[in-house]
Amino acid sequence: MRKILIFMGIVFLMCTTVFAANIPEDVAKYIKTNVPGADIRFDGVVTLPDNTIYLPLFPSLFSDVQTLKIKSSIPANKDLASKADVIVFNNDFVLLKVFSDGNGRKTILHMANPPLQVRTGLLPQDMLVPSGLIIPENLKGIIGNLNVDTQNEDILKINIKESFEEFLAENNKIGKQEMIPLLKNKIIYITTNYSKNIQVLEPASVSPTYALAQKSIPINIEPVKDGKFLLVTLYERPFLDIVSVADSRFIKQIPLGTNPDEIIIDEAKNKAYITAPKSSVIFVIDLNTMSLIQKIRVNGYCEKFLFAEDKIFYVDKMKNEIWSIETNNGYALKNIGRIPNISALMYMDNKLFIASRTKNRIAVVNYDTLSLEHEYMIDNKPVAMLSYGKLIYILCAQNNIIRIFDTEKEAFIGKIQLPQDGFSSKLNPIRGTNYAIATDVKLNNYSIIDLKNGSLVKTYYVNIPLKDVRISNKIKLFE
Repeated sequence: MRKILIFMGIVFLMCTTVFAANIPEDVAKYIKTNVPGADIRFDGVVTLPDNTIYLPLFPSLFSDVQTLKIKSSIPANKDLASKADVIVFNNDFVLLKVFSDGNGRKTILHMANPPLQVRTGLLPQDMLVPSGLIIPENLKGIIGNLNVDTQNEDILKINIKESFEEFLAENNKIGKQEMIPLLKNKIIYITTNYSKNIQVLEPASVSPTYALAQKSIPINIEPVKDGKFLLVTLYERPFLDIVSVADSRFIKQIPLGTNPDEIIIDEAKNKAYITAPKSSVIFVIDLNTMSLIQKIRVNGYCEKFLFAEDKIFYVDKMKNEIWSIETNNGYALKNIGRIPNISALMYMDNKLFIASRTKNRIAVVNYDTLSLEHEYMIDNKPVAMLSYGKLIYILCAQNNIIRIFDTEKEAFIGKIQLPQDGFSSKLNPIRGTNYAIATDVKLNNYSIIDLKNGSLVKTYYVNIPLKDVRISNKIKLFE
C-alpha cells in the first residue's frame, strides 16, 4: 500500500510540474540561438518568424546532459532552422511541428512507430491547443487532461460584413486617407460603447477589417508583449481576458472574483496592474506567465489610475482623496490629500500634477512634504495628461486643444490645436515610439501627436463611434 501511495505521489508531482511547466532554459536558449526571432509563448508553444508552430512535449523525466543537442529528428538530420517535423533533444524534450490543411484543421506528423520520447511525453496541461488540432490515435496519450477542441467555436474573429454592426455608416463620405510612415506595420484597435466587439482596423482605414467578439462591452484593452496579446476588462465580468492576436482567440481567462476596470502596464518589470474599484483591490499580473501574482488591498473606490517612477497613483472616487502605492516599498499606501473634481494625474520628479476639470487648473504638490507648490490656470475641461521627458501634455476637451507644459521652466511653452468642434477625451502613448493618440468621441477621429516636436502629425476619421483607440504592432495571423 505504501509503495502505491509513493508511486501516486511521484506521478502527481510529475503532472504538477508539466501543468505549470516552462520550456527548459537550455531549450529556450537553443531555439532563440538557432532561429532568431522565434517566439516562446508563456504556455510553451513555439512560433517561428514565418508562423510555423511547434508544440512542446515534456518527458516524464529529463535526462541529465552536459550540452543540449538534437538526438534525432524526422526527417533525419534536420533541425529547427530547416523546420524538421519532429525534433528530439538529448534531454528527451520534444518539439512537434503543427501542420495545417488550409481548412481550419491542424495535426502533427502521423508516425507508424513514434520515437519513445514522443509516445511517453506530455503536452503542457495549461497550453492553449491550436484550434482544430487532430491528434493521431497512437499519440492520444500525450494529451493528458488537455481539452483538445477540434472545432473553431472559440475563434473570436468576426467578418464585419457578417457581424451586423448597426452603427457602421451606410455611406462612406470620408474618402481615402494617406498613411503616415509611423503606422507602417501597425494595427488599430477601437472600442465603442455600442458594441461588445473590439474593432480592428488597418492603418488609415475608415472601416474595420474585422472584429474580435467579446462577452460584454470592453472597459479597457491594452496590447502587451509587443502586441502579441490583448489584456481586456469587460463590464460585469469578474475576469481578466487575455486574447492571442495571432490566434484571434481567448488564450487565457484569469478569474478575479470581482469586476476589474482600468489596466496600466509596467513595461520595465513586465507587470500589469488591474483595478477592481468596488472591492478596493488592485491585482498584479505577471506578463511573462500571464498569471495573477498578487492582490493589493487599497482604500476606497480607485479610479484615475497612473503608474510612474515605480509608484501607482489613484483617486478614491467616493472621497476625492488621492493615494499612492510605492511598489518598491512593499506596496505601502500614502494619502496625498483631498482635492475635489480631479480629472487626471501625472507624476514627475517628486511632484504630483493634478488636473481639476471644473476649476480648470493644474495643481502641483510636492510628494514628500505634501505641500502645494504651484497652481496653473488652463483651458476648460482638462481631462487627460501624458508625460514625455520633462514635458507634460495636457488635453483640454472643451476647445479640443493640447497644452504643453515644461516642468523645468515651470511654464506653458506651446499648444496643439486638434480639429475644431471636436471633443477629445483620451490621450494615450503609442508604446515604443515618440508619439501619442488623442481620441475624439464627438467627431469619431483619432489624431497622432508627435511628442518630441510638440505637433499634430495627422488626424484620421472612422465611420464608427469611438470610445478608445490603441495602436500596436501588427501581428501575422495564423491560418
